[in-house]
Amino acid sequence: MNYIDITTEVCMGCGLCQVFCVTSHSQSKDTIKAFKREIPRQQPRNRIEQNSDISFAIQCRNCNEPPCVYACLTGAMSIDAEIGKVIHAADKCIGCWTCSMVCPYGAIVRDKDRHLISKCDLCAEYETPACVANCPNEAIKLISAQTTHQSQPTG
Repeated sequence: MNYIDITTEVCMGCGLCQVFCVTSHSQSKDTIKAFKREIPRQQPRNRIEQNSDISFAIQCRNCNEPPCVYACLTGAMSIDAEIGKVIHAADKCIGCWTCSMVCPYGAIVRDKDRHLISKCDLCAEYETPACVANCPNEAIKLISAQTTHQSQPTG
């Protein structure tokens, strides 16, 4: 199971993780088209928190005991047992945003244009998530739970 880890000491809050997140989830996979021509535009599946000199990106932590899955009224949020990751089925989502209210990390983003939620999917169609591949300071890293002794967040 892979998860995203943030090194706050080197994050400069540039927002490129959000730009490349939107681009990677867009129809065109082109940054200009994704931001200027696609309507409704994709929402970034992460957000930036800033407080004085500290900034960092927040995205789904794929908790072992995810409150979002337990709170989901329709089963749109579930755990993929094979890969151990929290997944979102947009076709089942009714946009009640209950999952975003119970997420302890504030990692589930409201997509008000589509009346759904968006959450980090680790860029499932790519080998490396867009935020990791394009972070200029390497503040965002993809960590494999098998290669580290740190435990995964329990949420």
